[in-house]
Amino acid sequence: MITPNWVLSVSFWLHMIATVTWIGGLAILSLIIYPIAKKTLDNDAFNNLIYKINKKLNPLGWFGLSVLTVTGLIQMSANPNYEGFLSIKNIWSGAMLAKHSAFILIIAISAYQTWTLSPELERVAIRRQKGLESPNSKKLQLKEKNIILINLSLGILVLLLTAIARIS
Repeated sequence: MITPNWVLSVSFWLHMIATVTWIGGLAILSLIIYPIAKKTLDNDAFNNLIYKINKKLNPLGWFGLSVLTVTGLIQMSANPNYEGFLSIKNIWSGAMLAKHSAFILIIAISAYQTWTLSPELERVAIRRQKGLESPNSKKLQLKEKNIILINLSLGILVLLLTAIARIS
């Protein structure tokens, strides 16, 4: 089945918007917001800010990952280099396999962040508001920071692999 040009155009457009939103959000969070907030806020205010940011960004991030998945499948199936699932016969298919492997890792890490780490950080913020100690607060903050940096790095790797696939 031949994909109409207008479908591919909309797919490319949405894919680029989702990519810019995803990687831009991670870059701003890890390179600007996180370091400034860490230096200027006390621990309680920092935890509260990160919790509120996550609450706003997580739905946007998951929507973006969904858009990337759907539009990526449309684009891949329309590409003349695509010869079937796990058929690696050229540089394009090798780059796409590596890209999709990194993307699956991004999804797995994001799932851990959303459904495990963020609730732990929320519990820390609630405990602190009640005047209770949270001895693992710093450890959780470091995990959060590292996960954001890892996802940003994987996102940049996905862009590199996309560039490799485009020139083949």
